[in-house]
Amino acid sequence: MSLRPTPPFRADHVGSLLRPEPLLAARARFAAGELAAEELRAIEDDSIRAAVRMQEDLGLRGITDGEFRRTSWHMDFIYRLGGVDRTAEKLAVHFRNADGELDFESAALRVHDRVTLDDTIFADAFTFLRDTVETGTPKLTIPSPSMVHYRGGRAAIDSGVYPDLDRFWADLTSAYAEEVRRLGELGCTYLQLDDTSLAYLNDPAQRALVAEQGGDAEHQHELYIRNLNAALAGRPEGMSVTTHMCRGNFRSSWAAEGGYDFVAEALFSELDVDGFFLEYDDDRSGGFEPLRFVPPGKMVVLGLVTTKRGALEDKDQLKRRIDEAAKHVPLEQLCLSPQCGFSSTVEGNALTREEQAAKLRLVVETAEEVWG
Repeated sequence: MSLRPTPPFRADHVGSLLRPEPLLAARARFAAGELAAEELRAIEDDSIRAAVRMQEDLGLRGITDGEFRRTSWHMDFIYRLGGVDRTAEKLAVHFRNADGELDFESAALRVHDRVTLDDTIFADAFTFLRDTVETGTPKLTIPSPSMVHYRGGRAAIDSGVYPDLDRFWADLTSAYAEEVRRLGELGCTYLQLDDTSLAYLNDPAQRALVAEQGGDAEHQHELYIRNLNAALAGRPEGMSVTTHMCRGNFRSSWAAEGGYDFVAEALFSELDVDGFFLEYDDDRSGGFEPLRFVPPGKMVVLGLVTTKRGALEDKDQLKRRIDEAAKHVPLEQLCLSPQCGFSSTVEGNALTREEQAAKLRLVVETAEEVWG
C-alpha cells in the first residue's frame, strides 16, 4: 500500500510540541517586561526552525510550528476575532489524570459585538512556517468555530447584539470562511480545526452541563457539524482539512471520558472534512465500533500513541490495535498519530523532549511497516 500524497499522512501528528526551555524563559522575561517583542520573536523563530528540522529528520510529512507562538491551542485565535474579548471572569475546567484531579482556570470570553474577521489570524506564523519547511507540508492548526460557543454557551453572547443565535452563527461561520479563504491565498494546503466539544459531548456529564446552561444537549453536536460545514463550504481547491477531537489535554490530564458512540453517525457521515484525528490511547476513549459510520474516502487518524506520559508504546501492540480498527473501517482509510498534542497549553505534558521525539519516531516507523 503506497504512501498518501495528500494530508492526512500515514504517519502524522496533532500539532503542538513541548516548548524548549530557552523559549519558556524568553516568554517569562517578555511577560515581566524584560524582553522586547522583537527579541522574543527572534527566539521563537529559532525555536521553530529547530522544531521543523526535528520533524523533517524524523520523517514526518505534516510539519507544524509546534504552536510555539501561542499560550493555548485555542484562545490565542479566538480573542483575535472581532467582537470577541476576554473577560475578568475565570473559566474553571476540572481535569483528572492517573494520579488524581486538578483544576484549570483561564480567562473567559464574551461576544460583545458582531463577530468579524479583520486581520488574517496567524498569517505571520503560517508564512514563517511555510518558508521554513523544506521537505514536508506546512500544517496550520486553529480552533473550530464550535469552541467560540462551547466555552460559555448562550450566556457568553450578548443578547442585545444577538437576540437569537442564528445571526451569531452566520457571522461566525462567515468570519471563519474568510479566514480559510485567506489562508488558502497564503499557500496553506493542510488546515486542521481542533474541536474538543465534539468529543466532550460523548460524556454524559458534559451533556448534563450543556443542559444546565440551557443548551440542547441531545442535538448540540448536530448544530456544531452544520456550522463547521458552513465555515468550510467555500474552502480553496487543493486544501486538505482535518479535525482533531480529544477529551481535554492539560498537563497530562483530561476533562471528559467516553467513546465516540453518541456523535459518531452524524459526525462521520455529515462533517465535510478529509480526515478525523481521533483519540484512542486508552480505555476512556471507547472502542473502534463507531468507525463503522466512516464513509468511503474519509480518513481516520488513529491516535494510539499517548502524549500524556513518556513511556513508549509497544510497536506490535500498536499494529494489533490498527488491525482491530481495520475491522470497522478499511485499512487504506487509516493513519497513525499521537492521540493529542504534546503541549496544548504552554505548560506542556509530563514527558521530556527526548520522549516526545521517540514517540514521533515510533509513529513513523510503525506507519512504514504497516502501510509501506
